Amino acid sequence: MIKRLILLGILALLAASFLPLTGALETRNGVGRLAQEYLDRGPGDYGAPNLVTAVVVSYRGLDTLGEVTVLFAAAVGVSLAFRRKSGAHGHDIEPSEAPEASEILKSGTGLLLPLIVAFGIYIFIHGHLTPGGGFQGGVVIASGLLLTLLAGTALDVPHGSLGILEMLAGAGYVSAGLLGLWLAGGFLDPRFLPAGEFGSLFSSGAIPVIYSLVGIKVGSELSAVISDMRRPV
Repeated sequence: MIKRLILLGILALLAASFLPLTGALETRNGVGRLAQEYLDRGPGDYGAPNLVTAVVVSYRGLDTLGEVTVLFAAAVGVSLAFRRKSGAHGHDIEPSEAPEASEILKSGTGLLLPLIVAFGIYIFIHGHLTPGGGFQGGVVIASGLLLTLLAGTALDVPHGSLGILEMLAGAGYVSAGLLGLWLAGGFLDPRFLPAGEFGSLFSSGAIPVIYSLVGIKVGSELSAVISDMRRPV
């Protein structure tokens, strides 16, 4: 009872501290100056119909680099945590028995897995044309591996292969950023490749390449995390 009262008191204090902020909220009928600048310059600068992509990949490319780094650090932390947990026992631990997945889930996984992977690739390849991008596509691909884990048909993906794939994608991403700095207007500036025809798949300079590298990197990192979760603890 006392714990519940303390919890309710903490929630009341939090509500009281945030309540004054609600009075300062106001409805905006237009975009800010910076957003308007992106809207005006985006199509001409990078030729990307999806202006969100132009902002994420180029205008705030260093921020995106930071997000990729944070995800990498999180994946490494999860991997180290699971390895330490498993190695502390000094021997291989048999996984606990789990209920067998239904036949519907198993059959559906075999049917959906290729479609999920193909859809993830589509998302990050077309990120400059439609909503989506490298992070979203990589998560979709990793969700396919998670589905196999739930179905009890998990793929045996070697950690070494995932690590090499992630390393190559990360090196390619940084290399693309440096090429933009050297050949164009700044780090991750996609104009070191031809702009192509507006609205076509091979357009927007190096944005499709950059997003594909991000998608591969995110997909391999999250797949490694899911693979680590398969290890018994």
